[in-house]
Amino acid sequence: MTRVALYIELFTINNFLSINSFYTRLKMIKGIFKKSVLACTLVMLSFTSLLAQNAKSSNAAAFKTSIQKGEILYKQYCLTCHQADGYGVPNMNPPLIKTNYVTGDKKKLIAWVLKGSGTTKLNIGGKTYQNKMAPQKNLKDEEVANILTFIRNAFGNKGTRVTIDDVKAFRAVNK
Repeated sequence: MTRVALYIELFTINNFLSINSFYTRLKMIKGIFKKSVLACTLVMLSFTSLLAQNAKSSNAAAFKTSIQKGEILYKQYCLTCHQADGYGVPNMNPPLIKTNYVTGDKKKLIAWVLKGSGTTKLNIGGKTYQNKMAPQKNLKDEEVANILTFIRNAFGNKGTRVTIDDVKAFRAVNK
């Protein structure tokens, strides 16, 4: 019964029983409304929880896929200098194992890949690595993101994912 119908009933009644009946119906509707709001709230909370679980599951799957693709690309572009085990070549190419420049600031790592090392000599654990890394501008944003996500999570490293958006943002600022 709609509000309008209830108001019409109120104005058309002629005796106390009709008013009492109207009041009883109004209380009943109010109780149903409260229960409906509660039920809707519970449904929405459950739905939100499911969405969050799906998002986590989706993010975990994307993270895993990025690592898998990154491993393939690493073998194609990086393995020669940094080796299959990530230890690099002493005094030439730096290791990728548990070093701050790999697991630290993503922007610095993206810069290193896209701009190259220039004349910078890298010092890790008291050892200097002198080989110059050439800029890898030819790599697509997705390829850079996947390679770096792989490196940040391979060889005993535990790092966050490098996303395509991270690489795009870097390129946009550093044209």
